[in-house]
Amino acid sequence: MENTDLNHLKTVVETALLVSTEPISVGDLKKLFSEPISTALLNELLYDIQADWQGRGVELVKLASGWRFRARAEFKPYLDRLHPSRPPRYSRAVMETLAIIAYRQPVTRGDIEAIRGVSVSTHVIQTLSERGWIEVIGHKEVPGRPGLYATTRKFLDDLSLASLRDLPPLTDLGHLIVPDLPDLDSAVATVESSTN
Repeated sequence: MENTDLNHLKTVVETALLVSTEPISVGDLKKLFSEPISTALLNELLYDIQADWQGRGVELVKLASGWRFRARAEFKPYLDRLHPSRPPRYSRAVMETLAIIAYRQPVTRGDIEAIRGVSVSTHVIQTLSERGWIEVIGHKEVPGRPGLYATTRKFLDDLSLASLRDLPPLTDLGHLIVPDLPDLDSAVATVESSTN
């Protein structure tokens, strides 16, 4: 393919990524073109675009469900001044349940309760499901056939992770727990805002 054709293809891909509010998969990026384009060529274009944006305020990142542009983390405090928002607040039960599902998936509600040592309310599971962070991916072959919960691509995308392998090691999570904090929900919100 001629160099000018490659530049045109690259511009089309870059434009689609810049105007999208959600990550775009390689399969969906292929739909931009009337002629077939190979996955290898498309990946090459994506890595070229990623290199072109190095050192700028915006970066192209590969997430679980595709590619997207986002502001670099060091510019988040400035952008927050334009649209100050309060991060969603989640209870300790919600965050513990999410962590168990993320690190031990697939798990049943009973597995979660055994690890936490307390029952898991329907509200906790519903909160995580409504957020799009967990889903039932099957059923355990035991009496009652309980649902097996796992995290979703949206969970990975929201945490800016490409895969579960990118989760921090469990040993690194200990410093995020603040013991005996009177307002635990605000501590959780602070931790969440620092991970977004």
